[in-house]
Amino acid sequence: MNFWLLKSEPDEFSIDDLRRSSPEPWTGVRNYLARNYLRAMKVGDQAFFYHSSCAEPGIVGIVSIQQEATADLSAYDPQSPYFDANSTREKPRWFAPQVAFSSKCRSILSLRELKSHSELARFTLLQKGNRLSVMPVSTEHWQFIFNLL
Repeated sequence: MNFWLLKSEPDEFSIDDLRRSSPEPWTGVRNYLARNYLRAMKVGDQAFFYHSSCAEPGIVGIVSIQQEATADLSAYDPQSPYFDANSTREKPRWFAPQVAFSSKCRSILSLRELKSHSELARFTLLQKGNRLSVMPVSTEHWQFIFNLL
């Protein structure tokens, strides 16, 4: 099993939105490295759900991968902000796995708290300049963070 972190702005799609609509395709990722991470996800993998670009960013829950990535249909919708005229059904450029709600944290595990633990100094999320919306989490970091929840 692999571990991941998925970021979403809560005013766009929150952990509570996922709880109501689970499972849901993780659409709209338009970064090639993040896309490759989405394609690497396997059924049964787990991910931290992270709220970003908000008053208190942090980990708010856990999700599981229910289906491996298939073509991201939002790329084909001209009305979607994620439309990509160069992505075709024959040769999709963007992919989306199905994610399902697993649990919500009792309280947010804030970015500030994550930064306060020296054990997480090499955690990808905390690396300067990292703005990816999808990233792998090492087993060591997953276990440490899971124990903080």
